[in-house]
Amino acid sequence: MAIAPYSEYNIYFHYNATDSMLVSNYIYPESMDISAQYTLDKTLDMLAIFTDKYGPYPFLNEKYGHAQFGWGGGMEHQTITSIGTVNNEGLLAHELAHQWYGDKVTCKNWQSIWLNEGFATFSEGLYYEFKYGRSNYDDYVKNRMDSAKNAQGSIYVQNIGSINSIFDGNRSYAKGSIVLHMLRGIVGDGNFFNIMKAYAADASLAYGVAETADFQRVAESVYGYSLDYFFNEWIFGENYPKYNVVWGFSNLGGGLYSVNVNIKQDTNTNPEFFTMPIQLRVAFISTDTLVTLFNNSGNQKFNFTVKGQPFDLHFDPNNLIIKDLNSIVTGVKDKNIIPTEYKLEQNYPNPFNPNTTISYTVPEKSFVSLKVTDILGRQVAELVNEEKPHGNYTVSFDAAKLSSGIYFYTLSSGKFFQTKKMILLK
Repeated sequence: MAIAPYSEYNIYFHYNATDSMLVSNYIYPESMDISAQYTLDKTLDMLAIFTDKYGPYPFLNEKYGHAQFGWGGGMEHQTITSIGTVNNEGLLAHELAHQWYGDKVTCKNWQSIWLNEGFATFSEGLYYEFKYGRSNYDDYVKNRMDSAKNAQGSIYVQNIGSINSIFDGNRSYAKGSIVLHMLRGIVGDGNFFNIMKAYAADASLAYGVAETADFQRVAESVYGYSLDYFFNEWIFGENYPKYNVVWGFSNLGGGLYSVNVNIKQDTNTNPEFFTMPIQLRVAFISTDTLVTLFNNSGNQKFNFTVKGQPFDLHFDPNNLIIKDLNSIVTGVKDKNIIPTEYKLEQNYPNPFNPNTTISYTVPEKSFVSLKVTDILGRQVAELVNEEKPHGNYTVSFDAAKLSSGIYFYTLSSGKFFQTKKMILLK
């Protein structure tokens, strides 16, 4: 029970041209102001977005609402959510999404808690996307990926004797949400949202319980292909892939070029390597093309033909996989094209938050050092410190743990020494 001298603020969700549903908000009088009302009104946008993507609100014949209580976060209850703070759109979206995934269909056991919390966490990003634009979703996903990289153990909870283990923010929430983001990337938007609707509406699950195998069954039924590899590695496996990429090309004549790509993953334990479709964007002087490769080996070579001479190659350009890109190296592109001088390129993007890439060129086999320092000259990262053969190199710099400001990166190799400035803007 929630008992207080509440201020009651009622609004209505018009779910079709003639019908509406009450959304009742019970808020502490000292919290009820114009700002609170403005935020609570956005619940109507959330209901419309989730209805479109997940299917009808599960309790249309009753209501939805919020009751403020003395916690900092929130706790969904069927038809009315307890919230500690009013002015938090992400919190409101998270708890509302639980009405579909947590209340209409809830996890059968604690091992499957990601079906509740991962789904609701993903839904926060979905709300930002369809309310404010795709870039907001992309930023949200990047932040969740940063958290998910700290997850220990499998998403399938091994230690259900620990509350902290069950409700682990990095694993059950963040990594669980990224699993849905990656599934969306594999099956495409149309299939993905049909999967989400079919799961919530499944006659054997609706207003009942489910575990991962049930969601997989629905996903495969809609998609039409097996997703065993996906669920086995991401729900029951641990960690995430760390890629090392070498690519090059050769002239076939007639304007055609053969592109060779070698993708090698650092060794993992469970699974030994991650099977995933991987997008590559091949850039030309004035255009680009997107190629998808199915990577199902820890060290795998690919070859494909493109029209026009490649200028650059971008690995997973749409950030569809949680990963570390340890290196992407351009080998000798053509036997007649060999780098002739050292180069240090400007990082991209710049300003950045929190990831950026730095490219450099080595014309001969030499020892290479690439370091990042802050404005006071203190080293904050060492990106390269090893001997390299001649070639063009790209490294990724993750500044998630650093504060906003100006930073410098310095490349030194032999007699070559160059420093450039970059800006972290959070």
